Amino acid sequence: QVQMVESGGGLVQAGGSLRLSCTASALSFDAYDMGWFRQAPGKARAGVSCMSHPIGKITHYADSVKGRFTISRDNAKNTLALEMNGLKEEDTAMYYCAARSRNSGECRPADFNYWGQGTQVTVSS
Repeated sequence: QVQMVESGGGLVQAGGSLRLSCTASALSFDAYDMGWFRQAPGKARAGVSCMSHPIGKITHYADSVKGRFTISRDNAKNTLALEMNGLKEEDTAMYYCAARSRNSGECRPADFNYWGQGTQVTVSS
């Protein structure tokens, strides 16, 4: 049974940094595109950043996080990370990692097969 577990969320002041991690099990990790998504209260889940398999040659970032967030993967450890710098209040959301077996060319939730339970990120002013 595939499991994906996120960690690293928390409460941080605006301008601060957090590093999210996601560990996958029972998954051929290097055969899957990986992504980070977020969902704020009352809003739809949206793509933050996605990375192709096996080594992340292709990456995608939402315009709102370009230059501030960095996605990375470590296939040897079955982990995906999201380094978040210059955090803003509008980054407050539940963050999810996800995996997909087929590349649709877009970083959108509907294309992803496996999901974690999420980790909360709250940015205060």
